Amino acid sequence: MADTIKLLVAIGSDASLRYASPDELKCVLKEAGASVELTLAVELGNSASLRVELGIQQVEQVPQINAPGHGDDEEEETNVPLPEPPKPDRPSRPSTKRRRSR
Repeated sequence: MADTIKLLVAIGSDASLRYASPDELKCVLKEAGASVELTLAVELGNSASLRVELGIQQVEQVPQINAPGHGDDEEEETNVPLPEPPKPDRPSRPSTKRRRSR
């Protein structure tokens, strides 16, 4: 298991391995003497065999019911006063329209 972890660290640290095709990675793992489980994980594109080797149990994903920011703890905002419109700095002038002379 320690060798598998070291190989996983090496794969994660080396971009050429991290982005290698499964066939290329299989050859590298074969040369490195990787475990059958790690080789299967790469071959199948499925980490189930690797989880067995490392003793990791898969945790079920629970869907989130509440959207962020909309929990039960929020206070009701029913009595919030509306902001007053801004007042002009100077008094408004009466409209000065010019009339046409005939």
